[in-house]
Amino acid sequence: MSTTTIGVLALQGAFIEHEKSLQVCGAETRQIRLPEQLKGLDGLVIPGGESTTMGKLLMAYELLQPIKEMAKEGIPIFGTCAGMIMLAKEIVNSNQTSLSLMDIVVERNAFGRQVESFEADISVSEFGEEPYNAVFIRAPYIVSASPGVKIMASYDEKIILARQNNFLTAAFHPELTEDLRLHKYFLEMVTSYK
Repeated sequence: MSTTTIGVLALQGAFIEHEKSLQVCGAETRQIRLPEQLKGLDGLVIPGGESTTMGKLLMAYELLQPIKEMAKEGIPIFGTCAGMIMLAKEIVNSNQTSLSLMDIVVERNAFGRQVESFEADISVSEFGEEPYNAVFIRAPYIVSASPGVKIMASYDEKIILARQNNFLTAAFHPELTEDLRLHKYFLEMVTSYK
């Protein structure tokens, strides 16, 4: 079987931790800072960070359009925390730059500020009975989603994990725990579309 190569957007945020998680799962990774680095990828991870800054950097490095083209080709994209905001078609009370790929409306910093960061055990039906420990840091959440979006997990009645076709998004930081189930789930998505 050919090796799976996953790009991790490396403009800011916890991209190194995502790389480590993906590598433990058996994928090769590539840090993405320029459009030409997107060539030949099987999937892309957009990590947490500061979404306004990330949007500006995507524009500055001319990555916005090439990533949208990748998405059109069906290449899976996984956005976590700020990555969720980047994937959303609508951001509450904001007109910041995003990729506008998922039919979701998100609210930024919906669980409070940095000092109110927390961990919680959540239930993800795809992962069976064992709870998934989710780390929330200035996390967004999905306010509403179109019928084509599969809701995979909620916390405190807020949608925090969802999938739409080749797009996967989480409000939390799976790269900050040792639980690799979400990265493995994304790699299965990649393998089925390769």
